[in-house]
Amino acid sequence: MFDFQDEDRIITSTMQNEDVDVENSLRPKSLDDYLGQEKAKEQLKIFIEAAKSRKEQLDHVLLYGPPGLGKTTLASIIA
Repeated sequence: MFDFQDEDRIITSTMQNEDVDVENSLRPKSLDDYLGQEKAKEQLKIFIEAAKSRKEQLDHVLLYGPPGLGKTTLASIIA
């Protein structure tokens, strides 16, 4: 029987520093680079530009839907 510690495993359930770097490098940095969700992008652009013109922070944004739609990517672009 094998007695591996978590640090010996190639695949773990915890996020590693190198995982964060790779994940961030793969995600688009702007709405123009983001593919798909055209209606959502148009509305977000309007909201963001309006907040910038008022020199205020963007109000709350709620992104919902099933996995794989790009909610986390959109959230990182907004941030």
